Amino acid sequence: MTPMLDTFDTVQADLHGGRSPWGGGQRPPRNPPLTQSIKTDVLVVGGGITGSLAAQHLAARGVDVTIVDREQPGLGSTAASTAMLQWEIDCTLGELTEFYGFDRAAELYRHSVAAVQGLSGLVEGLGFDCAFRPRSTLFLAAGEAGPSALRDEHLLRERAGLPGLLLDHKDLLSRFRIDRAAAIVSPGSADADPILLSWGLLRDAQTRGARLVDAMVTAYHDAPGSVTVETDSPFVIEARHVILATGYVMPDFVRSDLHKTVSSWAIATVPQREGTLWPGGELIWEASETYNYARTTRDGRIIIGGGDDETVDPQARDSKMPEKSEKLVDDLVKLWPSANPVIDFSWSGAFGETDDGLPLIGAVPRMPRILAAYGYGGNGITFSFMASRILAQLCAGQREGWFEAFAIDRPSPGQ
Repeated sequence: MTPMLDTFDTVQADLHGGRSPWGGGQRPPRNPPLTQSIKTDVLVVGGGITGSLAAQHLAARGVDVTIVDREQPGLGSTAASTAMLQWEIDCTLGELTEFYGFDRAAELYRHSVAAVQGLSGLVEGLGFDCAFRPRSTLFLAAGEAGPSALRDEHLLRERAGLPGLLLDHKDLLSRFRIDRAAAIVSPGSADADPILLSWGLLRDAQTRGARLVDAMVTAYHDAPGSVTVETDSPFVIEARHVILATGYVMPDFVRSDLHKTVSSWAIATVPQREGTLWPGGELIWEASETYNYARTTRDGRIIIGGGDDETVDPQARDSKMPEKSEKLVDDLVKLWPSANPVIDFSWSGAFGETDDGLPLIGAVPRMPRILAAYGYGGNGITFSFMASRILAQLCAGQREGWFEAFAIDRPSPGQ
């Protein structure tokens, strides 16, 4: 297994470096310290995007929820997200079909489409501002994945009933002014400000009775009817279920051979001149094994990220930021020559991925009342939404067959 960040020593500053453009100068929801021992139906550990989605959904279902975070909620890995809310998974439908067969792969892709639709409906219904915008995606031919590979992927997607249109070089150039051999353009994705999204969800959960407290969890005691959680205070929290939404800082008893923690880098430009961004502000990502991804922001910036590598140490990751930023600028100019490539923000972050591009969501092996969600790859917020719904059902004693595709102890693909 690859190294993981230490559960107790890792702080938010270790999860990302530099400065991202998120938050809009707003203040996070208030999280007072734990002042007494409490009982709750569900304890959510971690107040980032996964924890906030889970807490909001459970509170909306009338569940008594407590969220505990040892730092300011939403300012860990969530702050490093580029918030490209795609339904397309890191592993293409073709790759996932090779792993698990077409029927299972297509079903999981359709659940991913439904997750983005569900998130869109949730944000619209709650009505808070998080710069949420429906977006299409452009999946560009790159590297070893040329027009024939995209054609094969497009045919599989058509067979699965997924939306999208295959563009050749001429169509791509005329419609989007992007000079690549081919692309698949697909509706149904979105983008947002991830910090404002997380905070808005937490505030809504609080209005529905959820408690948000400042405490560090130091130990978990799983018993037949409940879980007792020790904290760094004299007080404990007893819950019927615990949801671990701690991202890349999972307790030692949560392990998967499928998962590894790597690093990613991103930059955001200065606002571009009006009329100089690509039409529609599509979310762009490349079909190659080592790929870049790009999006626009509501205030007219271009964000481009990539350069992922297996760096785990936070200092080593952040020391690479000048070099990685320079490479991202070069890649941006090649992708979109009319861009003003002056950097306004540059940042890095821990990034979790799995062998099959699917998340790890479900009960911790041999600890059925402790549930976890992590390993999202490039689909962080999409899979976070999916996790919030799956974990709520598991807490209620409900299970669907497709949940097993995300089991924490599932075997590596091909085994």
